[in-house]
Amino acid sequence: MIAYLKKEKVLCIALLLGMVSSFFVHPDKKYLGYIDVRVLALLFCLMLLVKGFQGAGLLDLMIVKMFGHVNSSRSMSRILILLCFFLSMVMTNDVALITFVPFAILALKRCGQEKLIIRVVVLQTIAANLGSMLTPIGNPQNLYLFSVSNMPTGEFFKTMLPLAVVSILFLTAASWILPDEEVQLPAEQEAGVLPKREIGIYSVLFAINLLVVFRVISWVPAIIITVLTVLFIHKSRLLTQVDYALLFIFIGFFVFVGNMGRIPAVSTMIAQILRGKEILVSAVFSQFLSNVPAALLLSGFTRNFDALLVGTNIGGLGTLIASMASLISYKQYAVSANAKKGKYLLTFTLYNLAGFFLLLSFSEWYYH
Repeated sequence: MIAYLKKEKVLCIALLLGMVSSFFVHPDKKYLGYIDVRVLALLFCLMLLVKGFQGAGLLDLMIVKMFGHVNSSRSMSRILILLCFFLSMVMTNDVALITFVPFAILALKRCGQEKLIIRVVVLQTIAANLGSMLTPIGNPQNLYLFSVSNMPTGEFFKTMLPLAVVSILFLTAASWILPDEEVQLPAEQEAGVLPKREIGIYSVLFAINLLVVFRVISWVPAIIITVLTVLFIHKSRLLTQVDYALLFIFIGFFVFVGNMGRIPAVSTMIAQILRGKEILVSAVFSQFLSNVPAALLLSGFTRNFDALLVGTNIGGLGTLIASMASLISYKQYAVSANAKKGKYLLTFTLYNLAGFFLLLSFSEWYYH
């Protein structure tokens, strides 16, 4: 338990803040209103289904097929980076990195391009954090802000599309400075037989949950159908693979934000800091809290959800803790053979700060 809590520092902070705040606002019936059960249930089901797709081998097959005719290190790197950008829109930024970072390290080593590993992994991390901003299910803060604000779907995409366009231009420019050498890819291995029945069922369940996200159908029956179907297929095995720490992080911050909103002096102070500066403040707060907790905290003190959406997504760049997905990449690189952690952190910081200031400057100009 101690080892687990040391690993999940954000979880500890969230639960501690929730508990400490309860000494100032004693637990009562209003606590039940703090927690957005719909968001938690949706997040749980989406994580469950992505794990199902991974277990069925669908993602691995997609990766293998995409490298059929690549013959240069720059093209290979660009594919690895853009995979994270586009697939994070539907499979979340952290899952995209869990899937593609180990594959990138392995593929680059097999092609004799170890010198590219750090830059490619760093750009994959940035790509996943930026690509995930374009859809409500791309990352947890999007799902939360989209749900709690009752934002129309069209407004969401209208808000995030300009930022996504600038992001992909930034990533394309960054990929052009990578070395361009001829590579000889290892022979493609024969793909195993995919369990088509499982993949079909997961696809239907995923579509059902997307309809819930966009408020086409009610969330309660959809969640029940999803969980019971997964239990029927896999018993309880798949349930053990879900990131429950993320769900409890949400609960801890729900309680903390709810309690802070009931303390007049605190509520007034945060609202004054935010007023008219939602993008800047949320981006800066994300550097120290990470963007998911920043979205949860600040959403209780402003109704300008569009600006919070922009600011917390930009805030995923910058420091290593600005986005939990960035920590996932770092951990996976750090355990690889011959890892150069200091060089990785330096490269990560330089690329992230460049992206952070570029997108923040664009946003302050475009959205005001």
